[in-house]
Amino acid sequence: MKIIDVICSAGQSGFFFDDQKAIKAGAVEDGSAYKGTPVTEGFTSVRQPGESISVMFVLENGQVAYGDCAAVQYSGAGGRDPLFLAKDFIPVIDKAVKPLLVGREITTFKELAAELDSLVVDGKLLHTAIRYGITQAALDAVAKSKNKLMAQVIAEEYGLTMSDTMIPIFTQSGDARYANADKMILKSAPVLPHALFNNIEKTGKNGEGLLEYVAWLAGRIGEIRVQPNYAPILHIDVYGMIGEVFGDDYEAIVAYMGKLEQAAKPYKLRIEGPVDVGSLDGQIAALKRLREMQEAAGVDVEIVADEWCNTLEDVKAFTDNKAGHMAQIKTPDLGGINNSIEAVLYCKQNGMGAYLGGTCNETDRSGQVCAHIAMATSPVQTLAKPGMGMDEGYMNIYNEMSRILAIKNIL
Repeated sequence: MKIIDVICSAGQSGFFFDDQKAIKAGAVEDGSAYKGTPVTEGFTSVRQPGESISVMFVLENGQVAYGDCAAVQYSGAGGRDPLFLAKDFIPVIDKAVKPLLVGREITTFKELAAELDSLVVDGKLLHTAIRYGITQAALDAVAKSKNKLMAQVIAEEYGLTMSDTMIPIFTQSGDARYANADKMILKSAPVLPHALFNNIEKTGKNGEGLLEYVAWLAGRIGEIRVQPNYAPILHIDVYGMIGEVFGDDYEAIVAYMGKLEQAAKPYKLRIEGPVDVGSLDGQIAALKRLREMQEAAGVDVEIVADEWCNTLEDVKAFTDNKAGHMAQIKTPDLGGINNSIEAVLYCKQNGMGAYLGGTCNETDRSGQVCAHIAMATSPVQTLAKPGMGMDEGYMNIYNEMSRILAIKNIL
């Protein structure tokens, strides 16, 4: 079967683009907006609506395969590709991708994805968001050409066995860490609540804010859960704030992690990004040291690598060095979804927990494609996305995995 046309449409994403540099420089929250002057190139305000591009492959049998190009909330920061605006990048897709694919025979996902992910235009790889979306469309095209689920295509091409159960979904609360946690508990979300402890004011000068929240959360589960045996994993992202509170005193950090473990009981606790030392090599060394010290002290809190773990190569480096217990695979930052698939498999093969993550700033479609990746590769957990409202992202991923389970045995 051939691809006979490639069409793009501009779209919205599930959240916003935020100018991280401007926020760190002092931009002030004003309701859902920020007061301040943008700093990062391309931004016209510190917070502006997130954008996406749907890329549609028209197949010769009349079907349309599609994927969504999307970038993370903090687009253009931390070495990432520039701000992703539809008006700037639809012309790139029309010029560089469309001529390559129109009239092309659909072969395998691996072949198509490898070619599209490595496509160089004007001496550079395509924007990660473009590579993310066009490889989603490639996967859907292969699946439609074979009358199979996208998850089935991945499983067949990578020699995997699809999961017979849903992959645990990790829900994120944003700053509504109390109200949204209630919704997560009532809906029996397997992993919760992210909680967004991204500054000292929230965390507490001595870590007391975070400690109090963990204790509240553990108690709240028992108070309002609908299922009597519901026992979620607690996963909290602290954006390096524990390191800021305790500086370079790793013994104090480990002792504090032990206090968090006790506050979380009887539930398992994961802490994402406990420290951020400002470089890839430094972060790997820091999380390796912290893991070793925690294990020696008998502190049973899983460390999740996030900061500086942005590419397939980064995921492999954190894994090889046992820098933490789990790596977040931030799907848009890895470019082609073939890289996210390979990252999950590498983690699993080398003793690192695989968290198929991403960003609140994705779309319904990119989230659904990631649900297929999760069902084919079986990571430890996968992210509810898009958005920060909890309900919508959780529904999106839950329902897609439920559909996969219902359909997979009849195709």
